[in-house]
Amino acid sequence: MDRFVTFLEKLPYGEVFASYPLLAIALIALCVSMVGGALVKSMPKTGGLLRGFGSFALVAVLVMTVIDIARLNPDLAMPQLGVPEQVVQGQETHIPLSRDGHYWIEAQVNGHPTRFLVDTGASLTAISPDTAEAAGLTASSVMGTVRLETANGTAPAHLTSIDRLETGTIRADDLRAVIAPSMNGMNVLGMNFLSRLQKWSVEDGTLILVPASDSAQN
Repeated sequence: MDRFVTFLEKLPYGEVFASYPLLAIALIALCVSMVGGALVKSMPKTGGLLRGFGSFALVAVLVMTVIDIARLNPDLAMPQLGVPEQVVQGQETHIPLSRDGHYWIEAQVNGHPTRFLVDTGASLTAISPDTAEAAGLTASSVMGTVRLETANGTAPAHLTSIDRLETGTIRADDLRAVIAPSMNGMNVLGMNFLSRLQKWSVEDGTLILVPASDSAQN
């Protein structure tokens, strides 16, 4: 995939295609299908093969796109299963594993209720543009932008700072985050939040968050 992305970057509008390789694959498949349709009368076997291959590739891209969106969005992935509620026990916040295989946290961003996917592989917390707008967050001209690695390639994202993020017994002030349009409306809680805790662990399928003394809420 990395070589394919490098190749795409050399094409006209290469930055767009490199950021969204599935789009490039879909366009190539569409062209192949159209060429096959044009050849089907003069070269039935070749035209039919090309058209069939193009159609199959388009369906594959559609399925991959739906899976990519659904697997990281509990409202789309398996709404009938629901997301287990987190529980506060003493100073600890317990988050059960959702049936989609992820940990989802109910939080408040500057007082705005928001759901986050916990991702220990993400260095920064990421929020969607809709969440940023609802929470009164704007892109920082001082912090600049970063490029995020997503399932569809790399995409630009603006940096911002969350004044207050609260979940369970935990409060994080002045938390650095990125506003990520490429995350399909999803919010991700990254390691820059988890590193502020006294500790976090997974026990019997439950994510346990223990606040540091200066981040615990009474």
